[in-house]
Amino acid sequence: MAMIEQNLQRVNSRIQQACSAHQRPEGAVTLLAVSKTFDASAVRDAFAAGQRRFGENYVQEALDKIAALGDVRAQIEWHLIGPLQSNKTRPVADQFDWVHSVDRLKIAQRLSEQRPAQLPPLQVLLQVNTSGEDSKNGLSVADEAGLLALAREVSALPRLQLRGLMALPAPDTDDAGQRAAHHRLRTLFDRLVAAGLPLDTLSMGMSADLEAAIAEGSTLVRVGTAIFGGRPQA
Repeated sequence: MAMIEQNLQRVNSRIQQACSAHQRPEGAVTLLAVSKTFDASAVRDAFAAGQRRFGENYVQEALDKIAALGDVRAQIEWHLIGPLQSNKTRPVADQFDWVHSVDRLKIAQRLSEQRPAQLPPLQVLLQVNTSGEDSKNGLSVADEAGLLALAREVSALPRLQLRGLMALPAPDTDDAGQRAAHHRLRTLFDRLVAAGLPLDTLSMGMSADLEAAIAEGSTLVRVGTAIFGGRPQA
């Protein structure tokens, strides 16, 4: 637990320093701890150290952790950040608070239909492929018209609240390259807002590039390795 607590302190310090360096107000950037492949005990350690928002890539793995931490469920915000297949939407609609990886209307419609009425609206983001990689999900960064059309359709669905955009750019060790990738998403975000969509969330930036993401306007950084360490081997 001590290592995770210290790592959380370091990451939060990096976020604060980046916000200060780029004239972002205090509290402008939220930390999402990405706990994929780490067991529920690691999540509980991070929770004990004060972390309340956790991101998972794999639905079944996440459901197991949500159940294991059921005693503190009301205090945790669970985010699905990985790809979502249509046959997995029901448990996601039932158990998660946020979904970052909506990239087609069918998925959004199923989440809307399956979100229990007694729960708050499911918070959703549209995933954009900013680097053009075939291995990455998301709408093409070049298809601004398609993105706007999807955003309008999703924002009209009941029991969902469209909050913004998410991207997972190709790794880049160069600060300018990192910033360019994040700038592309920020530009799309600004255009959607200008078109009248009430968005407030840009999910971009991870352990290696959170400073560049914050410089370009990220409001939510997804950090795993810098908190939990290297991924366990399968």
